[in-house]
Amino acid sequence: MSVDRSHDAETDAERERLRALVTRLSDEELSRPMPGGWTVAAVLAHVAYWDALAIYFLDKWGPNGEPSVYEPEDTDAANESAKPLCLALPPRIAAQLALRLAEEADGKVKALSDAMLAKIRAKGNPPFNLSRAIHRKEHLDDIERALGARAATRP
Repeated sequence: MSVDRSHDAETDAERERLRALVTRLSDEELSRPMPGGWTVAAVLAHVAYWDALAIYFLDKWGPNGEPSVYEPEDTDAANESAKPLCLALPPRIAAQLALRLAEEADGKVKALSDAMLAKIRAKGNPPFNLSRAIHRKEHLDDIERALGARAATRP
């Protein structure tokens, strides 16, 4: 029995979108403010944090292991707690970290066996979305809107 891996195509597309953004943005653009006291680079570091969390669980379980019971965390608390760390990273390092962890997380999800994917889905409410694209897309859209709005107001 084959397991649905349709999440891979969307994840690949958003990772390539991230790569293109990281490659084309200057350090000045990466330092631009975003809503809520964030910067473009800090938002990318935030995305990296959530990919790092996915990597943690994927490594903990292994490609054919047993997903553990997961207690959902308070995402607002996690995000706000990580914010000072995200803001402290040099912008280019934050951008490169986001891309590196996206590549690693995506590779680990792709490497999961069909049996492991089925186990993760059967547990319900896993600690991360198998489609790494969903969270990434949300923040890439936010960044592009913020940079587009600023570009439109430049003389």
